[in-house]
Amino acid sequence: MAAAPSKQAYVPFVSVAHMMQLVHHIGVERFMADLAAEIEEDFRRWPLFDKTPRVASHSQVGVIELMPTSDGETYGFKYVNGHPSNMSRGLQTVTAFGLLADVATGYPLLLSEMTILTALRTASTSAMAAKWLAPKGAKTMALIGNGAQAEFQALAFKTICGIGEVRLYDIDPAATAKCARNLSGRGIEVICCTSASEAILGAQIITTVTADKQFATILTDNMVGAGVHINAVGGDCPGKTELHHDILMRSAIFVEYPPQTRIEGEIQQLAGDHPVTELWEVIAGRVPGRASAREVTLFDSVGFAIEDFSALRYVARALKDTGLCEQLDMIADPDDPRDLFGMVMRAG
Repeated sequence: MAAAPSKQAYVPFVSVAHMMQLVHHIGVERFMADLAAEIEEDFRRWPLFDKTPRVASHSQVGVIELMPTSDGETYGFKYVNGHPSNMSRGLQTVTAFGLLADVATGYPLLLSEMTILTALRTASTSAMAAKWLAPKGAKTMALIGNGAQAEFQALAFKTICGIGEVRLYDIDPAATAKCARNLSGRGIEVICCTSASEAILGAQIITTVTADKQFATILTDNMVGAGVHINAVGGDCPGKTELHHDILMRSAIFVEYPPQTRIEGEIQQLAGDHPVTELWEVIAGRVPGRASAREVTLFDSVGFAIEDFSALRYVARALKDTGLCEQLDMIADPDDPRDLFGMVMRAG
C-alpha cells in the first residue's frame, strides 16, 4: 500500500459551488467592497510586481489568454477565454480559473474557479477607479450592455461609489429585463431604457460593457457631455472597441498597464504615443486624477493580472475556517524527493 501523501501535497481548490457559497457567506456587496480594497492596496505597491501583457492566442471566434504576475513572494496566473459567439450556443462568453503559488518553493497554494471571481473583480476594479475619477456626488449611472457583468457593475458602484440610480440599455430587451429583475430589491432604482441615448440622460457615470468582438460605436461623440466619467469595460482585445474615436480625443484617459491597453483597449484606436495616465499613479498619490468638474474622464479597462492576483489572495484569506474548499492531491510528494519512480512503483 502506498504511503499517505504529506499535507504539503494537498492544494486547496475552490470550485464554482464553493465560490458561490463564499459569496453568500460574506455577502456579494461586502465581497466586492473588500475586493476593491485589496486591489487598491496592490495598486499602491504596483512597482513591486512583475508585469507583462497577457499571453494571448487569438482565433476567428475568440481568444484564450494567460495572465501571470508575481510580487516576489507569491506568483499568480489566470487562464481566461473570451468567445462572444458562445452566447448563441448557451455558453458563457468568458470562463476562467486561476492559481497562486509560493515563489520560494514553486508549490501551488490555491487553485480556484475564476469565472465568477473575474466578474466580481472586474466590477470591483471599475468602481474602485470611479471612486478616484468620477465627479463628486455622482448618483446616476448608465449601464449599456446588460449581460453577465451588468449586475455586478451596478452593485459595485452602489456599494463603493454611492450610486442610487442605474439606467439600463441593451440591444436585447430580454437582457435588460433579466438585469432589472436581478437588481430588484437591492436598494438601487432601476430604469429600463429603449436606447443608449435615453440611458445616458442625467447620468454622471456611463458604463459600457458589451460583448461583440468588433469595432463598435456604442457611444458617439455628441452623446457625451462635459463632466462625466466613462467606465469602458467591453473593449478588451484587439479589434474590439465601444467608443467613437473623437470621445477619446477629448477625454483624460486612465489605464491599467499601457503596453497591454494599447493593444486591447479603446486606445488601440489612437497613436502609440497618445498620452494616458496609469491608474496606480493616481491611487499612490503621484499624479492627480480628475482635474476639473467639466473634464471627461475615461477608465479604459481591459483587466490586468495584478487584479486577478489580488482577487485570488483575497479568496485564499477569506477561505480560512469556512471549509469552503476541497483539498486536491495534485503534487507528487515522495518521502525521498529523489525517488519519484519508487513512489510510483510502490503505488502498484
